[in-house]
Amino acid sequence: MSAPNSPTLRRRRLNARLYALRKERGLSCEQVAKELGCSASRVSRMETGKRGVRPGDVLELLRVYGVTGPEAEELVQLARTARLRGWWHPYDDILTAAMRTFVGLETDATTIGNYEVSFVPGLLQTEAYARELIRAGRPTLDSETIERKTNARMERKQVLDRKHPPTLWAVIDEAILHRQVGGAGVMREQLLYLLEAGERPNVNLQVIPFAEGAYDPMGSGFHFFEFAEEDPAVVYIENLGGGVYLDDPKDVARVGDSLNYLRGAALSDRQSAELITKVVKAL
Repeated sequence: MSAPNSPTLRRRRLNARLYALRKERGLSCEQVAKELGCSASRVSRMETGKRGVRPGDVLELLRVYGVTGPEAEELVQLARTARLRGWWHPYDDILTAAMRTFVGLETDATTIGNYEVSFVPGLLQTEAYARELIRAGRPTLDSETIERKTNARMERKQVLDRKHPPTLWAVIDEAILHRQVGGAGVMREQLLYLLEAGERPNVNLQVIPFAEGAYDPMGSGFHFFEFAEEDPAVVYIENLGGGVYLDDPKDVARVGDSLNYLRGAALSDRQSAELITKVVKAL
């Protein structure tokens, strides 16, 4: 079992394994808590990720579950590395908890599916476009915070440049091409960048044209993260109230079906590039 690149997936893997061990032993949170001399809610929070899990916590739980040897050593090491800081740590003060989890999942994903209806996907944004989006979304932010948020978004893009990058399936609504974020100059640069990014072997960019009319799930953007080995896929949906993560297999499968539908409804990569080129010439 190889170690994930980010502490986010390490924590999720550890939480899931601790939950599975308890269930395999037929124990309730209350029974485990009694053995540890703590509350049942503490045990539950360690399994759900609502509480950090220290190596010492893992050792106590493994004693109750009767786990020893290499498996125990592996889980304790996983707990140690799960407490390490990700590349985004310097931005912790400007990133919400949901976004810190998001970039961690993005860092470890082998495949990223992203559908957007209002703006260019974050991994495909230019610096100027990202800055204008951030400024428009939070008009009260000071210039320093705007620049730091912009820098954080630009650092996210490095995931596509690493030696073994994830495959990105980006599907966008045609409206994104026509909404002039930052004016014609910024949009021209952004659209040209989309054309360039679409040439990458690990990037698939498709546009759903206006001619498609109404479609499902029009107006509801999402991210679909898939990982290597045993880690299950995760869906992230952003709204005005923050971010929502879905990991129930049924919910994830439903969103996966939506992504496949959107890819079928969208123009092909080549046709999408032709449409983007047409919009660029009209600017």
